[in-house]
Amino acid sequence: MAIQSSSSSSFSYGFTYQVFLNFRGHDTRYGFTGNLYKALIDEGIDTFIDDNDLQRGDEITPSLIKAIEESRIFIPVFSINYASSSFCLDELVHIIHCYKTKGCLVLPIFYGVDPTHVRHQNESFGKSLTKHEKRFQNNKDNMERLQQWKVALNQAANLSGYHFSHGYEYKFIGEIVKCITKNINCVSLHVANYPAGLLEPPVQQVKLLLDKGSDDWLHMVELCERI
Repeated sequence: MAIQSSSSSSFSYGFTYQVFLNFRGHDTRYGFTGNLYKALIDEGIDTFIDDNDLQRGDEITPSLIKAIEESRIFIPVFSINYASSSFCLDELVHIIHCYKTKGCLVLPIFYGVDPTHVRHQNESFGKSLTKHEKRFQNNKDNMERLQQWKVALNQAANLSGYHFSHGYEYKFIGEIVKCITKNINCVSLHVANYPAGLLEPPVQQVKLLLDKGSDDWLHMVELCERI
């Protein structure tokens, strides 16, 4: 498996990667996600991307689970064929787990899809999940796995993020990179006010701002400027 990350030094406070990209390679690897990855590393943001373009197995690998656990910010890129990949969906389940248990930030990107289609699993997302369900019939473990996917999709789609349907991609990517940079700087500066090992207060404070909705991004920026 070929895996890439930017060459900058490891992110402090116990994280190896500042950003983890979760995406459907067939849809966006050589377009939007590839350009986003380059923009992030050009800003010196240590970013994980699975650069394996070969046919992958049905289940997520231990090396990818480790990379998820060592990442601080997650960017799931929801595209039209995203839910057709059990690999993407398994990654998303682990990402939401890190969001809940460690206060990691999740910034969903809705690339050419409506957020409600992800949230309620209809249109292409509903069709893909129906195919998975037919494939999983008579397998209790996989049916439970399918339910985990549905919950993860719903929870991720309820987080504040970005929706792209038309316009200049480079401007859209620039806004995402700007947002990520502000979050990294905000968390790093705020964490510095706490003794080593006491990360939960600043992390949870930033996460709560994320959960409140897009308007609260302004309050997060103000918080960073005041530190």
